[in-house]
Amino acid sequence: MKGLFVTATGTGVGKTIVAAGIARFLKEKGKNIGVMKPIASGGQEDAEFLRQAGDVLETLEEINPIYLANPLAPYEAAMIEKRKIDLPGLTKKYENLSRKHAGMVVEGVGGVRVPLTKNEDVASLIRRFKLPALVVASAKLGTINHTLLTLEALKKEKISVIGIVLNFFDPEDLACQSGLKFFKEKKIPVLAMLPETPNFADSPDLIAETLRGTVLAKWLAKHF
Repeated sequence: MKGLFVTATGTGVGKTIVAAGIARFLKEKGKNIGVMKPIASGGQEDAEFLRQAGDVLETLEEINPIYLANPLAPYEAAMIEKRKIDLPGLTKKYENLSRKHAGMVVEGVGGVRVPLTKNEDVASLIRRFKLPALVVASAKLGTINHTLLTLEALKKEKISVIGIVLNFFDPEDLACQSGLKFFKEKKIPVLAMLPETPNFADSPDLIAETLRGTVLAKWLAKHF
């Protein structure tokens, strides 16, 4: 199965922006792409945005099988709501959905160490889905530490990482400049840099257009 798991250095750094842009980019290329946000907590807006970006026929419930009302780590939210997150069952739902499509774009929840059950986290889910990971990071101050820790965790779990996307990138900002330089020096593949401009995050078309010509676009064209 061709696919990609979009994860991140934490919450609020733009997984949905990147996943939606990738889905729209591939859709415009004529690819039969499926999308999935297996787990969401606090709202289904991201899953619905991903659904619209991918222009898929599946229902919101198929795309987002586990929805938790409380905006917390899924394990904590599930305990409060007296629910249990069944990762084997969730994996089966992913496999069933993936059979309908030539490739899948999956968006995670929070960062890779966010707990989903007592003993498993987002990294465990990526392993179960058997997909390579794309790490979304904020380009702002602090990104070096968060990104290195995320990559280290994924390496420990033996999860293949295709590279990183720097979101909210301002070429005039010194922290953005120095972060990009650092990643290049460390030979960490920066596959795309996305801007922080008004209305950008709300438009899958604009995100997809920005992805064109990036290293990420070349990877997608080769692997989907």
